Amino acid sequence: MKNLYRRSILRMILLIFSTIPLISNAQTEQDALMMPERNLCVAGIAGYNSWTNYWEGKFKRVNENIGRLSTRYGMLMLSYGLKKNINVMASVPYVSTKATQGTLSGLNGTQDIGLFIKWRPIQKKLGNQDISLFGVGGFSAPSDNYNIDFMPMSIGLGSSVLSARLILDIQRNHFFSTLSAGYMYRGNVEIDRPAYYTTRQINTYEVEMPNAGNFQLRTGYRSKKLVAEASLSNMTTFGGFDIRKNDMPFVSNKMNSTNAGLEAKYYPFSQTLGINANVWQTLKGRNVGQATGYSAGILYTVNFKSKTSLK
Repeated sequence: MKNLYRRSILRMILLIFSTIPLISNAQTEQDALMMPERNLCVAGIAGYNSWTNYWEGKFKRVNENIGRLSTRYGMLMLSYGLKKNINVMASVPYVSTKATQGTLSGLNGTQDIGLFIKWRPIQKKLGNQDISLFGVGGFSAPSDNYNIDFMPMSIGLGSSVLSARLILDIQRNHFFSTLSAGYMYRGNVEIDRPAYYTTRQINTYEVEMPNAGNFQLRTGYRSKKLVAEASLSNMTTFGGFDIRKNDMPFVSNKMNSTNAGLEAKYYPFSQTLGINANVWQTLKGRNVGQATGYSAGILYTVNFKSKTSLK
């Protein structure tokens, strides 16, 4: 009866995934959470963000030609506990953009497929503190040939990315702090024109993409039923150039941002079915919009280990 109930819930969630755009923040490559061995989390969330003001270089301004630029997105994520200290993760998002004014049409489509491996080599207890160290390796690439030369309406940068991240997590009772730093090596991209201008004329289809770093601090409360946290994150592009005065953004611009956010995951009945919600805002940036965003989603976990043990 219990297995029948679990299969019914799973079919219902898969039906929801097939009818509305969902995304989820279950265990991700940036947090200090791990799926138990032989557990699979299927996760989805629907999300939205928008902005009217943006930074043209360091100068903050409003672009009345496009009004409010909004992005709706949905992502399906899978996270599997290969071993108790090794997780593998996959994600694929669907993104659509829209402007409230002007003649620029929004774009939509699947964006970049991501694959990640999270490894926890160190987990120690020192007094009342639990200390864990994680290493994360990842690769993402465009899932479709979407238009990257139509910023800010483009749904992505179109670059293949290799990433590496270190995560340090310290928990005392139910309170924790997590510090992480990541580096993203971006492959070059091609645009549908034989020349373009950055700070000089470049006569080629190929655009050299700047690499980037991400730094993040999370702190909050963590238990079996509830994870509630505040976060501060920074994205810094190592290279690139500023948007020229009254010009459109370009795919290889320097794009820096500092965001603050709140997030919660709650499992009301058991670790099988959970809900997730977050809200965030861009505090400071360079060649990006001052965006505010939010999302909500569903998490469902299948324990293959317990099924095997019942046989």
